[in-house]
Amino acid sequence: MLSVGLVAEKFSKAKLPLLPCCNLFVLPEVLLRYLHRLQPLALLVLRAVLGAIMIGHGYSKVFGGLSEHVHHVSNLGLPGWLAYFSAAAEFVGGMLVIAGLFTRVAALAILINMSVAIWKVHWKNGLLGQNGYQFPLSLVAIAFALIFFGAGPIALDGVWRSASSRGNLEK
Repeated sequence: MLSVGLVAEKFSKAKLPLLPCCNLFVLPEVLLRYLHRLQPLALLVLRAVLGAIMIGHGYSKVFGGLSEHVHHVSNLGLPGWLAYFSAAAEFVGGMLVIAGLFTRVAALAILINMSVAIWKVHWKNGLLGQNGYQFPLSLVAIAFALIFFGAGPIALDGVWRSASSRGNLEK
Protein backbone atom coordinates (compact mmCIF):
# COMPACT_ATOMS: atom_id res chain seq x y z
CA MET A 1 0.00 0.00 0.00
CA LEU A 2 1.28 3.48 -0.95
CA SER A 3 1.46 6.16 1.67
CA VAL A 4 0.45 9.76 0.99
CA GLY A 5 4.05 10.88 1.47
CA LEU A 6 5.33 8.38 -1.11
CA VAL A 7 2.73 9.48 -3.68
CA ALA A 8 3.58 13.14 -3.10
CA GLU A 9 7.29 12.37 -3.45
CA LYS A 10 6.75 10.53 -6.77
CA PHE A 11 4.69 13.43 -8.18
CA SER A 12 7.23 16.01 -7.06
CA LYS A 13 10.05 14.14 -8.81
CA ALA A 14 8.04 13.60 -12.00
CA LYS A 15 8.97 15.80 -14.94
CA LEU A 16 5.44 17.03 -15.62
CA PRO A 17 5.11 20.35 -17.43
CA LEU A 18 3.59 23.14 -15.38
CA LEU A 19 0.69 24.68 -17.19
CA PRO A 20 0.19 28.42 -16.61
CA CYS A 21 -3.41 27.81 -15.57
CA CYS A 22 -2.34 25.27 -12.94
CA ASN A 23 0.54 27.17 -11.38
CA LEU A 24 -0.82 28.99 -8.35
CA PHE A 25 1.78 31.74 -8.65
CA VAL A 26 1.14 32.48 -12.33
CA LEU A 27 -2.66 32.17 -12.21
CA PRO A 28 -3.33 35.50 -10.45
CA GLU A 29 -1.02 37.30 -12.88
CA VAL A 30 -2.75 35.77 -15.91
CA LEU A 31 -6.16 36.54 -14.46
CA LEU A 32 -5.19 40.13 -13.68
CA ARG A 33 -3.90 40.66 -17.22
CA TYR A 34 -7.18 39.29 -18.58
CA LEU A 35 -9.25 41.51 -16.29
CA HIS A 36 -7.08 44.50 -17.17
CA ARG A 37 -7.98 44.03 -20.83
CA LEU A 38 -11.68 44.12 -19.87
CA GLN A 39 -11.49 47.54 -18.20
CA PRO A 40 -12.88 49.38 -21.25
CA LEU A 41 -15.92 47.09 -21.15
CA ALA A 42 -16.39 47.78 -17.42
CA LEU A 43 -16.33 51.53 -18.06
CA LEU A 44 -18.89 51.08 -20.84
CA VAL A 45 -21.19 49.17 -18.47
CA LEU A 46 -20.83 51.87 -15.78
CA ARG A 47 -21.63 54.57 -18.34
CA ALA A 48 -24.64 52.68 -19.73
CA VAL A 49 -26.12 52.03 -16.29
CA LEU A 50 -25.63 55.57 -14.99
CA GLY A 51 -26.81 57.15 -18.24
CA ALA A 52 -29.94 55.01 -18.56
CA ILE A 53 -30.98 55.70 -14.96
CA MET A 54 -30.38 59.43 -15.30
CA ILE A 55 -32.24 59.65 -18.62
CA GLY A 56 -35.16 57.83 -16.99
CA HIS A 57 -35.20 60.30 -14.11
CA GLY A 58 -34.79 63.36 -16.31
CA TYR A 59 -37.19 62.45 -19.10
CA SER A 60 -40.36 63.16 -17.14
CA LYS A 61 -38.91 66.45 -15.90
CA VAL A 62 -37.87 67.69 -19.33
CA PHE A 63 -40.97 66.51 -21.21
CA GLY A 64 -44.00 67.69 -19.29
CA GLY A 65 -43.04 67.96 -15.65
CA LEU A 66 -40.61 70.87 -15.60
CA SER A 67 -43.00 73.29 -13.87
CA GLU A 68 -43.68 70.68 -11.17
CA HIS A 69 -39.94 70.15 -10.77
CA VAL A 70 -39.39 73.91 -10.41
CA HIS A 71 -42.08 73.97 -7.70
CA HIS A 72 -40.53 70.95 -5.94
CA VAL A 73 -37.05 72.52 -5.97
CA SER A 74 -38.48 75.77 -4.62
CA ASN A 75 -40.19 73.87 -1.78
CA LEU A 76 -36.79 72.41 -0.83
CA GLY A 77 -35.54 75.93 -0.10
CA LEU A 78 -33.45 76.20 -3.25
CA PRO A 79 -33.91 78.75 -6.05
CA GLY A 80 -36.46 77.47 -8.57
CA TRP A 81 -34.17 78.15 -11.53
CA LEU A 82 -31.87 75.37 -10.31
CA ALA A 83 -34.54 72.92 -11.46
CA TYR A 84 -33.57 73.64 -15.08
CA PHE A 85 -29.97 72.69 -14.36
CA SER A 86 -31.11 69.63 -12.44
CA ALA A 87 -33.28 68.41 -15.32
CA ALA A 88 -30.50 69.09 -17.82
CA ALA A 89 -27.94 67.30 -15.66
CA GLU A 90 -30.18 64.26 -15.51
CA PHE A 91 -31.46 64.07 -19.08
CA VAL A 92 -28.68 65.62 -21.19
CA GLY A 93 -25.98 64.44 -18.79
CA GLY A 94 -27.32 60.89 -19.05
CA MET A 95 -27.21 61.02 -22.84
CA LEU A 96 -23.67 62.40 -22.83
CA VAL A 97 -22.48 59.76 -20.37
CA ILE A 98 -23.93 56.93 -22.49
CA ALA A 99 -22.36 58.34 -25.64
CA GLY A 100 -19.08 58.89 -23.86
CA LEU A 101 -18.94 62.52 -24.94
CA PHE A 102 -17.72 65.10 -22.40
CA THR A 103 -18.07 62.28 -19.91
CA ARG A 104 -16.16 63.86 -17.05
CA VAL A 105 -18.14 67.10 -17.22
CA ALA A 106 -21.47 65.27 -17.48
CA ALA A 107 -20.51 62.94 -14.61
CA LEU A 108 -19.59 65.97 -12.48
CA ALA A 109 -22.99 67.54 -13.17
CA ILE A 110 -24.70 64.25 -12.23
CA LEU A 111 -22.58 63.96 -9.09
CA ILE A 112 -23.55 67.48 -7.97
CA ASN A 113 -27.22 66.89 -8.82
CA MET A 114 -27.40 63.62 -6.91
CA SER A 115 -25.43 65.01 -3.96
CA VAL A 116 -27.99 67.81 -3.60
CA ALA A 117 -30.78 65.21 -3.88
CA ILE A 118 -29.20 63.20 -1.05
CA TRP A 119 -28.74 66.34 1.06
CA LYS A 120 -32.19 67.86 0.54
CA VAL A 121 -34.48 64.86 -0.03
CA HIS A 122 -33.04 61.50 1.04
CA TRP A 123 -30.76 62.17 4.04
CA LYS A 124 -33.59 62.40 6.58
CA ASN A 125 -34.72 58.86 5.63
CA GLY A 126 -31.37 57.27 6.44
CA LEU A 127 -29.29 54.95 4.34
CA LEU A 128 -31.69 51.99 4.22
CA GLY A 129 -35.03 53.61 5.04
CA GLN A 130 -37.85 54.00 2.56
CA ASN A 131 -36.70 56.62 0.02
CA GLY A 132 -33.30 56.50 1.71
CA TYR A 133 -30.06 57.60 0.14
CA GLN A 134 -28.55 54.21 -0.75
CA PHE A 135 -29.59 54.39 -4.43
CA PRO A 136 -28.58 58.03 -5.03
CA LEU A 137 -25.32 57.32 -3.21
CA SER A 138 -24.55 54.47 -5.61
CA LEU A 139 -25.17 56.82 -8.54
CA VAL A 140 -22.82 59.36 -6.94
CA ALA A 141 -20.17 56.64 -6.62
CA ILE A 142 -20.49 55.67 -10.30
CA ALA A 143 -20.30 59.33 -11.36
CA PHE A 144 -17.26 59.81 -9.11
CA ALA A 145 -15.50 56.86 -10.75
CA LEU A 146 -16.27 58.19 -14.25
CA ILE A 147 -14.88 61.62 -13.34
CA PHE A 148 -11.53 60.07 -12.46
CA PHE A 149 -11.35 57.20 -14.97
CA GLY A 150 -13.03 58.93 -17.89
CA ALA A 151 -15.16 57.27 -20.52
CA GLY A 152 -12.58 54.76 -21.69
CA PRO A 153 -11.72 53.85 -25.28
CA ILE A 154 -15.24 52.63 -26.16
CA ALA A 155 -16.65 56.15 -26.30
CA LEU A 156 -17.01 59.13 -28.59
CA ASP A 157 -14.36 60.91 -26.49
CA GLY A 158 -11.93 58.10 -27.34
CA VAL A 159 -12.80 58.20 -31.05
CA TRP A 160 -12.50 61.97 -31.09
CA ARG A 161 -9.17 61.85 -29.25
CA SER A 162 -7.71 59.22 -31.58
CA ALA A 163 -8.90 61.10 -34.68
CA SER A 164 -7.35 64.35 -33.48
CA SER A 165 -4.06 62.64 -32.64
CA ARG A 166 -4.02 61.04 -36.11
CA GLY A 167 -4.59 64.49 -37.61
CA ASN A 168 -1.61 65.82 -35.68
CA LEU A 169 0.56 62.98 -36.95
CA GLU A 170 -0.41 63.62 -40.58
CA LYS A 171 0.62 67.28 -40.47
